[in-house]
Amino acid sequence: MSSHTQSDSHGAHRAGSSAQEPVSELVQRASQQLTELVRGELALAQAEMKEKGRRYGKGGSLFGGAGVVGFLALQALTATAVAALAVPLPVWAAALIVTAVLGAIAAVLALRGKKQVDQAAPPAPEQTIESVKADVAEIKGSVQR
Repeated sequence: MSSHTQSDSHGAHRAGSSAQEPVSELVQRASQQLTELVRGELALAQAEMKEKGRRYGKGGSLFGGAGVVGFLALQALTATAVAALAVPLPVWAAALIVTAVLGAIAAVLALRGKKQVDQAAPPAPEQTIESVKADVAEIKGSVQR
C-alpha cells in the first residue's frame, strides 16, 4: 500500500511541478514546439511542391509531344488536301491553292497577334508608375511644409 501511495504522491508532485513551472520555461517550450511545427509544415510543403513540379514537368512533356504529333497531323492534312485537289487539277495547281490558303490564314493570325501586342505595349505598368509619382510628389510636398 505504501508503494501505491508513493506513486500517487509522485503523480501529484508532477502535476504540481508543471503548474509551478516558470512562465519563461513555458514560453520557451511553446516557442520550440512552434518552431518544430513550422519546420515540419515547411518540409511537407517542400515535398508537396517537388511532387507537383514532377507532375508539371511530365504534363509539359506530354503537351509538347502532343504539339509535335498535332503538327505532323496538320502536315498530313495539308498533303491530303493537295491530293484531293489534284484529282480534278494538276498537282502543282492543287499545291499552289493549298499554299495560298495556308498563307492567308497565317497572315490573318499574324495581324491579329500584332494588334494584341500593340494594345499591350509598353510592357511597363503605366498607371502604377503615374500613381507612385503622384504619391512621391505628395510626400515631397508635405515634407516641405
